[in-house]
Formats: sequence, C-alpha cells, structure tokens
Amino acid sequence: MENSRLTWRKSSYSGNAGDKGDCVEVAGMPEIAAVRDSKNPTGDVLTFPADAWTGFLQANQTG
Repeated sequence: MENSRLTWRKSSYSGNAGDKGDCVEVAGMPEIAAVRDSKNPTGDVLTFPADAWTGFLQANQTG
C-alpha cells in the first residue's frame, strides 16, 4: 500500500498535548481502513477490515 496515494484524515479526537501532538490519521478504502501516526507519515500503517473498523467506531460512540 502506497501511503502517498491515500487520502488521510486526522481524527477529530486527536489532541495536541504540549509538543507530543498525539494524532492519528485514517484513510478509508472500500475494503480496508488504514491508520497511521500523523507525526510519522512515512512510518508503519495499521490496516483493518472495513467492517471491523466500522464496528470499532460504533462501539466507541456508544461507550
């Protein structure tokens, strides 16, 4: 997967605590969701099946 070809969005829940800038970015594709550390855009990317990512988001919204 080529990072530069994906459209990345920063999480609205990412903070900017001091100089840490704890942020994640997500790129959605039809069958997978890719997640990376925004401070290291050329670093590793975690990928999840789209349905698993949707379930994760829904579970976090409902608590």
